[in-house]
Amino acid sequence: MIKSLLTNGVSGTHPPDEDRVLDRKITWRIVPFLFACFVVLFLERINVGFAQLQMKHDLGFTDAMYGLAAGVFYLGYVICEVPSNMLLARYGARKTFSRIMLFSGITAMCTMLASTPSAYFALRFMLGVFEAGFFPGIILYMTYWFPPHRRAGIMSVFIAGVATAGMLGGLFSGWIMRDMNGMLGLFGWQWMFALEGLPAVALGLVARVCLADSPAEAKWLSETEKTRLDAMLAVPASAARTDGTRVTRSIAANPMVYLFAFVYFTLTCASLTLNFWLPLMIRDFGVNDVALVSLYSVIPNAIGVVGLIIIARHSDHSRERRWHFLLCTAGGAVALGALTLHPHSLVILLGLLTVACVSIYGALPVFWAVPPTHFAARDTAAGIALVSSIGITSGIVNPWALGIVRSRTGSLDDAIYILAPLLLLSGIVLLAAVKPARRSDVAS
Repeated sequence: MIKSLLTNGVSGTHPPDEDRVLDRKITWRIVPFLFACFVVLFLERINVGFAQLQMKHDLGFTDAMYGLAAGVFYLGYVICEVPSNMLLARYGARKTFSRIMLFSGITAMCTMLASTPSAYFALRFMLGVFEAGFFPGIILYMTYWFPPHRRAGIMSVFIAGVATAGMLGGLFSGWIMRDMNGMLGLFGWQWMFALEGLPAVALGLVARVCLADSPAEAKWLSETEKTRLDAMLAVPASAARTDGTRVTRSIAANPMVYLFAFVYFTLTCASLTLNFWLPLMIRDFGVNDVALVSLYSVIPNAIGVVGLIIIARHSDHSRERRWHFLLCTAGGAVALGALTLHPHSLVILLGLLTVACVSIYGALPVFWAVPPTHFAARDTAAGIALVSSIGITSGIVNPWALGIVRSRTGSLDDAIYILAPLLLLSGIVLLAAVKPARRSDVAS
């Protein structure tokens, strides 16, 4: 499915053959590598969802402490996200992405050494600091290479990385934690952090060689291809990178920034609920084997990968964002709400989690195709980073709040009663506030 998307060219259009060839060449050159980086980083971020199945016992964590530790990551992430995107705009993708991968990988590996809650909190905070800017950096970087009507499809590949990380976590985290527990005197969760942090270090070293900062610096593009790419883009990539190095007054005063931030906040609250608590939902059903919990978690994430790519491709093909987003948020709200009914069948539980994954993950690439088209070229880097950094404060609030709710009530129901309507509201807000794109706009 991902291969089909990558080779799809400029979906929904009939461009010259040269444009299709150029689009395919760029896609295969930069997207698979960044996809691998994103999967590895996101696995570092969410593998605490599996680690908690052992860590809470070994370190004496409560659900509230676990939720706080998950939220501390996003505190560091939010503080450093806008500066990181500004550094990417100024110094380029090679140095920025390489720095992020190297330092986050080393920090993730060091988490195996945490023996107290305070040490674990500190390492999670530093992981957020070092990882900050990678996702908004990708969004900005894609504007250098792909026209607006291609971005939902391209971003769906990276959003698929969220579900892919969940799949890989399901396949490997449980096995590592169960079968390596006690090896060399280390807990299974310590081995998990060590082994799953190592690939980020390796990819960080490769990034300096593999990536080009912009099309103008890509040695693998001819001058003719660079000229054609500038013509395909709404704004030349070089202009976007040069002018996007500061937060301008115009972007800070733009009300659409805060509307998009609200929508992203509610959307990420829902996705984080799945990222951090899905394994626990399965265990609470009565599945006690940590490896089996991990394997069951693969099912909704695997189907989520396929579903979100289909949704993004259809959105690109039809050149429509608003209704696609609303239908996704409505589907996610219904699925989350149905979980509070506590289904008595594991099949039904996994089915609801699957619908939630497809809907919520599918909304993400559709959403991120919208904000860049509402900012001036000089404001793109700052606008994307500001929307992302405000919206991702959900990562500070959501895990901590859900941890408290679960500690006090023994379930997540009370939190979902608030989360599901908010998710639906985000779809309604985007539909009402964003004007339908004219065909000439999305085709530019």
